Amino acid sequence: MNSAELIEVIKAIGIRIEEEKDFLTMLDNIIGDGDHGINMARGFHAVDEKLKGLEDRDIGTILRTAGMALVSNVGGASGPLYGTALMKAGMAMADKTELDMQDFLSCMDEAISGVQARGKAQQGEKTMLDAMIPAQQAMRQAFSGGLDNRAVLAAGVKAAQEGVEYTKTIIATKGRASYLGERSIGYQDPGATSFTDILEVIAQSV
Repeated sequence: MNSAELIEVIKAIGIRIEEEKDFLTMLDNIIGDGDHGINMARGFHAVDEKLKGLEDRDIGTILRTAGMALVSNVGGASGPLYGTALMKAGMAMADKTELDMQDFLSCMDEAISGVQARGKAQQGEKTMLDAMIPAQQAMRQAFSGGLDNRAVLAAGVKAAQEGVEYTKTIIATKGRASYLGERSIGYQDPGATSFTDILEVIAQSV
């Protein structure tokens, strides 16, 4: 994937988030601030504006620019978390003009590390990490097994979807959802859901 193709994928992610905005907000109404979908849609609109004219720039610049746009334009936790994830990935891809599967998996490693550090969270706390980490593990395993890019990403999507389902079974211990305690059981995490939406778009683009 080159820089221009990456920008097209990011645009497609923005379209998907806009389509899922109401559902994501509904999920967040139940266990959060009620603004996840609205904020994410606004953030990716800002990303789309910021990426105009960057088709000839390197992968790292594109990812960092997208991350900074999210941090600057999205309130709540999602902006800083997704923004940090993209900026960390961008730093790892500095000066690269092509993105292969090994690069993508490295970006995922950096993104997860960034989310863990920024959110002071770990897997099992009903956050986006409950989709991100299983997806990364599944993709690493598929990649190591010699599967092609489509199969690698399909494995990641399946694991992320299962991670979303897992969040319904656990108590939230981070953010506003943690105030609900056991009442948060039965509801899926909005961040895990939006990450899965994003990964599905990436998989469909390959």
